[in-house]
Amino acid sequence: MLETTNPLLRAARAANSVAFALQGFFLAVILTELPQQRDKFGLTDTLIVAAVAMISLLAGGGSITAEKIALRWSSRTALRVGLLLIAASGVGVAFSPNKFVLFAALGVYGIAVGIVDAGTNMQAVFIQHGYGRFVLSSFYAAWSGGSIIGALFVSAFEALNVPLWASILTASAVVLAGALAAGPRLLGTGQAEAGPAEPEPVGTVPTRVFLIFGVVLALAFAIDFAVGNWSALFLTDVLLSSSATAALALAAYQGASLIGRLTGDVLVRRFGPRMVVRAASSVGVVGLIVVVSAPHPVVAIIGFLIAGIGLPLIAPLCFSEAGQLTSGRGLDALIARLNLFNYAGTLVGGVVVGGISAAANLRAGFVVPLLFAFVLIGFAQVFHTRTGGTGAAVRADTEHASLDK
Repeated sequence: MLETTNPLLRAARAANSVAFALQGFFLAVILTELPQQRDKFGLTDTLIVAAVAMISLLAGGGSITAEKIALRWSSRTALRVGLLLIAASGVGVAFSPNKFVLFAALGVYGIAVGIVDAGTNMQAVFIQHGYGRFVLSSFYAAWSGGSIIGALFVSAFEALNVPLWASILTASAVVLAGALAAGPRLLGTGQAEAGPAEPEPVGTVPTRVFLIFGVVLALAFAIDFAVGNWSALFLTDVLLSSSATAALALAAYQGASLIGRLTGDVLVRRFGPRMVVRAASSVGVVGLIVVVSAPHPVVAIIGFLIAGIGLPLIAPLCFSEAGQLTSGRGLDALIARLNLFNYAGTLVGGVVVGGISAAANLRAGFVVPLLFAFVLIGFAQVFHTRTGGTGAAVRADTEHASLDK
């Protein structure tokens, strides 16, 4: 195993983990506060769905914006801009006087989400290059941890009867403080994007390979979003559970995903990406079969827990594999464009599952993510059998890192 003693890389890894956690934290706050926003502004369920879809669509534009910023300055600049925009959008949401201003603030948030998603993954791949071994899963574990903290944050503030505006404003302050603390420690241009003097076009990467990893990423996020968006309703509407019990479905999935992602780096280094993707997809299939066939809420919760152990490992492996296709500025562009499949997946996970559920029921709707998990087993073949290398090493200040066997 390769071990780095470079403090710059360790600091960047910690800072980027904070950025991932802040992203998960604030997303959980926004999503779990939607019912309160609905009551405050008299929003219909259709408008709630439209708001979520709008955030996903604008996030795609944010990802392209991150590419432009990174090519002009650096991925660190893109990520810092995105985090500051999230904090600013939170202030807008907190003090929205009507639903029109609320939607405008959520629109800004959507753009910020895309910038941060792309920026964090750019930094993660560059940091992994510096370590010379797979570490990407740990960043996604930080995201899962942040999302759990965000949900608990909202629950605590609701229990204390804290006003909605104060809750969101406090969450924005957390993001702002985290961004100011972590931002300077991220990898700058000299350590990350240093490489080709000119931006390396994504066209130099085989289009077929790029699209394959994009499809895998879309399928993984479609399953993830389907669970996040529909699991509670599946328990209440189909299995007739209480709301309190229904909330445990997502908690089980997210808790399992945190455990899976915390162990993912070790598993990939030991068994290789291909075997991990195949095993993770297979475990996901088992879990979703349990969900689809569940006769009782407890059985469904167990199914979501099983699925969460494996499926959330796949997305970081897509970015890791893509990170070996190019380097320097070209890697910024590649990650930003690959990240677009994230939002394609979330839209599919929301719209397709929701459409089938409207026509039949949510049990039938969850057959879709089950089929996606089956497809992912086949796609495992496109991943490397062993980690081997992790692409070009981080240059400049990190290239003199002491690496020992």
